[in-house]
Amino acid sequence: MTKRTSAKHKLDRRMGENIWGRPKSPVNKREYGPGQHGQRRKNKLSDFGTQLRAKQKLKGYYGDLTEKQFRKIYTEAERVKGDTGEMLVGLLERRLDAVVYRAKFVPTVFAARQFVNHGHVTVNGSRVNIASYRVKEGDVIAVRDRSKQLAIVLEAVVLAERDVPDYIEVDHSKMTAVFVRTPSLGDVPYPVVMEPNLVVEYYAKN
Repeated sequence: MTKRTSAKHKLDRRMGENIWGRPKSPVNKREYGPGQHGQRRKNKLSDFGTQLRAKQKLKGYYGDLTEKQFRKIYTEAERVKGDTGEMLVGLLERRLDAVVYRAKFVPTVFAARQFVNHGHVTVNGSRVNIASYRVKEGDVIAVRDRSKQLAIVLEAVVLAERDVPDYIEVDHSKMTAVFVRTPSLGDVPYPVVMEPNLVVEYYAKN
C-alpha cells in the first residue's frame, strides 16, 4: 500500500484548487496556500513551474502516487502510439482504485485504494487486492457480498457531488460495474482543469 505523503487538504491548498471537488475542501473558504506565508501575492510561474504544477496536480489526484509509480505509468504511455497525454490519462483511469472511485463504491480515491487493498473488490469474479491492477475493457468489477453493507459503501452511493462517467456502467443495486472503454481526457470528469500535455513537456525536459 502506497504511503500517502501529504494530507489531502494540503494538496488542495498548495494548488489553490479543489482537486476532487469536495464540499469540505479548505479552498472553498481560502484560496491561498498553507503556512504563514501562504497569503503572500503569488509570483508568476515559470514554464518549468507550470509544468511541475500540472504533474503534481495530476499525480496527486490519483491518491498522491509516488514519483516512481507515476513516472512508470508515463513511460508506458510514451511507448504507445498516439497522443502521450491522452494515453497517460487512459492508463491512470484503468487503475482498479480509480474505477472503484469512479463507480461510486467509495467516497474518495484514497478510500478506494484502501478498499481494494483490504480485499473488498473482485474483477471478473476473482478477488483482487492490488490498487494499481489495470482493468481491461469489458471487465466486471464488483464489491464482495460481505462488503456491500459497509458504511463507507452506503455513504458513497448516495453522494450527489459527482456522477458516474459514461465509460463505466454501474448497477448499484448489485454493486457491480463494467469498464466499457478507455476514456480520453475529455471524457474524464475532473473537477479542475488537468493538463497532461504539460506533464509530457515536463518529462521531456527532465
